[in-house]
Amino acid sequence: MRSRLLLVLITITLCAVPALAQKRNITEKDLFNFVWAGDPQISPDGSRVAFVRVTVSEKKDGYNTAIWSVSPATGESHQLTAGPRDSTPRWSPDGKFLVFVRVTEKDGRPDAPQLFMLPMSGGDSFQFTTLVRGAGGPQWSPDGKTIAFGNSANAGDLAKATPKTPAQPPASPTPADAKKPEERESDVRVITRAVYRFNGAGYADPKHPNHIWVVAAPKTSDEKVTPKQLTSGRYSEDGATWAKDNSQMYFASDRIDEPYYELPSTTVYSVPAAGGQPVKLTSFDMDTGAFAVSPNGKQIAFYASLSKPVQSYTEPDLFVMNLAPNAQPRNLTSDFDFDVGSGVGGDNTAPRGGGGNPPVWAADGRSIVAVYAKEGKANLGAFDVASGKETDVTSGNQAVVSFRATPDAAKFALIISTPTRVGDIFWLDHAGAAPKQLTHLNDELFSKLNLTEPEEIWYTSFDGKRIQTWVQKPPDFDATKKYPLILNIHGGPHAAYGFVFDHEFQWMAAKGYVVLYPNPRGSTSYGQEFGNIIQYHYPGDDYKDLMAGVDLLLKRGYIDEKKLGVTGGSGGGLLTNWTIGQTTRFAAAVSQRDIANWADFWYVADFTLFQPTWFRKPPFEDPEDYKARSPITYINNVKTPLMLILGEADYRTPPGAGGEEMFRALKYRRVPTVMVRFPNESHELSRSGQPWHRIERLQHIVGWFDKWLMGMPKPEYDVAQ
Repeated sequence: MRSRLLLVLITITLCAVPALAQKRNITEKDLFNFVWAGDPQISPDGSRVAFVRVTVSEKKDGYNTAIWSVSPATGESHQLTAGPRDSTPRWSPDGKFLVFVRVTEKDGRPDAPQLFMLPMSGGDSFQFTTLVRGAGGPQWSPDGKTIAFGNSANAGDLAKATPKTPAQPPASPTPADAKKPEERESDVRVITRAVYRFNGAGYADPKHPNHIWVVAAPKTSDEKVTPKQLTSGRYSEDGATWAKDNSQMYFASDRIDEPYYELPSTTVYSVPAAGGQPVKLTSFDMDTGAFAVSPNGKQIAFYASLSKPVQSYTEPDLFVMNLAPNAQPRNLTSDFDFDVGSGVGGDNTAPRGGGGNPPVWAADGRSIVAVYAKEGKANLGAFDVASGKETDVTSGNQAVVSFRATPDAAKFALIISTPTRVGDIFWLDHAGAAPKQLTHLNDELFSKLNLTEPEEIWYTSFDGKRIQTWVQKPPDFDATKKYPLILNIHGGPHAAYGFVFDHEFQWMAAKGYVVLYPNPRGSTSYGQEFGNIIQYHYPGDDYKDLMAGVDLLLKRGYIDEKKLGVTGGSGGGLLTNWTIGQTTRFAAAVSQRDIANWADFWYVADFTLFQPTWFRKPPFEDPEDYKARSPITYINNVKTPLMLILGEADYRTPPGAGGEEMFRALKYRRVPTVMVRFPNESHELSRSGQPWHRIERLQHIVGWFDKWLMGMPKPEYDVAQ
């Protein structure tokens, strides 16, 4: 009896193993359970890495952020703050405190962000700023006594917020006083600048420039400190950075009311940390990123792109400059033909995670570590300060999304993403070593999913140019079968797909589509010439690169030539519109946050084309060029059913210059078309939009292809619904 029972148990166990190991395909709604990491910061002794942990909110209408830490030695993680709107963790130089930014609620709505302090020896965090318009971007002074931060309150705001000395009670109101109407602040906007609103940020507010403030670093909640304003005036200060000796701060400020009339430039100033007037150090013709001060305090390093010659795309380089009057930057990477300080794009960097990747000096000041993009990968390189020679710090088919170093720049914390990993924190003991994974934020979910690596392919386009592409295939792919194809085109146009996680591609493949996502000419990470070759010719030969990729897959035999779809966002939306105006080979198209009419875009985008970057002249001086390169010009050729995905708060590619024109024209021509509009969503809908909207976007894109490529009924897209 015991032997029979044992046999039954063994049989049950063996039968259960496949069920336990069986995985499922990813779905669009798995996004709700994704966890993201952002802004890693290493403690001074290297024993902990603080980071921002991002999750979807309970109502699925936004994101929650909290500060966590992980041990490089053990991989053990701890939650440091409760959230739900905590960000920007920064360690004190002695590692005893962590300052961070928190947004609390007031009357049920988010209040201005303020600075909070967390003692690492134990105890609750405490708030130590209460400034009108808040505080952000905290930076510790090297001696740990002071914290610098940014604030945009003007003199009027500060005067209103200052408590008044009690005065004598007012006299009884006279009848005339009683009849005075209540004062109200007008909501009418008087616009005097060509650039007056920004995608995702709303209307520009020149009355509230960002200024540098400092405050003594409190040790306890009982220690009351008073912030002091260091800079003031009509212009914002950017890139604020402490001097090594704590005596002053360096910052950039162009102090130009209308910079779009001129080529990009930067003016560097210093201001005493104790207070005083800023002093101009130097100016140069480039727009810079964040400054990193050298170990000896005599130089700064930064990323920048040359302003001349004027190009559509100018590869970013790594520069160093002496901190001396009238000094000029020196380009370390002029002979390194890849994008320094740049990366590759996916749809799942940490929303609201923050952070950045400023360059990092080696302890001896002889080299600088920076992230760079090369052929669809993003890795770290060390650049020799004397010669500019690059030595790989990391390598591999991956994207280093963010990185920070220990104070001696010997070890690094990295956020690494791959096509099957959203992004986890890794630890690098030294250059060339294999990074050690510290966090496993999505392992539990992803262990249940049948994710697959894309196939990397290089192919030759019509004129001999080598094009890199990736092919994401269904999890159960069978090369003897025929599959529908979705050509997915990136935006920019100066951007790049690569070895990074993209939920959209994985889900489309899980739904039974082969996804082709190339980097046509104009893409970054392939050098200056490849990126800028489309200047004054966009769209154009990039379209031919895309079609060559489609032809390549058709020759492989596993694509159904009657079931071709095309989609893309931003510049990819423009190319989607262009594609269906040039060919009828596609059975369906989805154009997202697109451009249809270049002339209309010139007038309404949230940035100007006053310089001859994409066009030599404005549309009223050269209307034929704009017409020839506008998809709407070829609307009579379009027979492909088209869906338009639009964000109603998209100021980068405003709907009136894109999808709305395509929709109205195709409705007139009775070509099947649908416009899907997302309220309150900006150009960032696919990357950081409301989670529910991100899900619905994916559902509509694939729903349109299901209808026209798979023959599935979709009554929601019919007029009679």
